[in-house]
Amino acid sequence: MTHTARRIGRTLALVLPVVLVLSGTLAVATVPWAAKSSDAQILTASSDKASVRAKSRAPQDVLRDKLLVELQEKDPGIALTHLQRQIEERPSLAKHCMSLARALGRAAVAHYGPTRAQSFSRPVCDTSFAYGVSQQTAGH
Repeated sequence: MTHTARRIGRTLALVLPVVLVLSGTLAVATVPWAAKSSDAQILTASSDKASVRAKSRAPQDVLRDKLLVELQEKDPGIALTHLQRQIEERPSLAKHCMSLARALGRAAVAHYGPTRAQSFSRPVCDTSFAYGVSQQTAGH
């Protein structure tokens, strides 16, 4: 009895994985998107039928990118001054001021190092720039 059960178990152990792999392969091969016929739709990046518009970016994301470029090309002090002016001109951006200043602080550490980045700190957006510098310096 034990010998027969062991033999059946070994056979199943060898055959079952092969059956599962083949059945999975056949299942995937029979789905509509795997069809090889010419009427199957294939999406490509260069499709001339594409009509999906690019999503417009939020104003704070556009401003963040602009300020980060300015930080790289000029210095964080100029970027902070422009952040403050943008907040004054467009009050709707005020709720994003702290996150923008923190992002500038983190980028300043990456570009100038922690000591020099901290020297640009000023009280824009509740000292969030300094907080971003300290976060990046601490490795968060």
